Amino acid sequence: MNNDFFARAFSDSARCQSEFIASHAGMLRKVAEILVEQLRTGHKILFFGNGGSAADAQHLAAEFVNRLVLNRPALPALAITTDTSILTSIANDFDFKSIFSRQIEALGVSGDIAWGISTSGNSPNVIEGFRTAHSKGMTTIASLGNLGGVIKDMVDYPMIAPSNSTQRIQEVHILLGHALCEWVERTLFK
Repeated sequence: MNNDFFARAFSDSARCQSEFIASHAGMLRKVAEILVEQLRTGHKILFFGNGGSAADAQHLAAEFVNRLVLNRPALPALAITTDTSILTSIANDFDFKSIFSRQIEALGVSGDIAWGISTSGNSPNVIEGFRTAHSKGMTTIASLGNLGGVIKDMVDYPMIAPSNSTQRIQEVHILLGHALCEWVERTLFK
């Protein structure tokens, strides 16, 4: 390998990010406003996803609860991807498709936000999580890739990274999560 490999990777990531913001700027502003309003009125964000997306869910929940840029009061966010006892008991007693929906059933209330992450847009457990979130009157936000899959048509706000490359999709997802968190911080705690 030579430096061209690395230059192509960085260039492709920058292209995906530029295409994403060009096609989603209006939606990002709307999602940012909804996050601010729901958090301001005492609601919470439940993050969820599989594999690297589970790690992104945990990462973003930490940014909201602790801080990203500003030293400010904690915001209510939870990654429902992290409790191994809950995850394994649900997968064992019911099925793997139910690992997020059961937790959303237990923890989510009308006005809360369900923010699922799926690079394929077709993760069965993320789909079931969104179905339960809708039944509870929650706002649904999805960070997606691969043209959005099935999930794009079942959520309130589908944010689709313009790629079928998992790593490029995840790079867009973490950037949009950081940007939204910073917007929320600066809006709520100027």
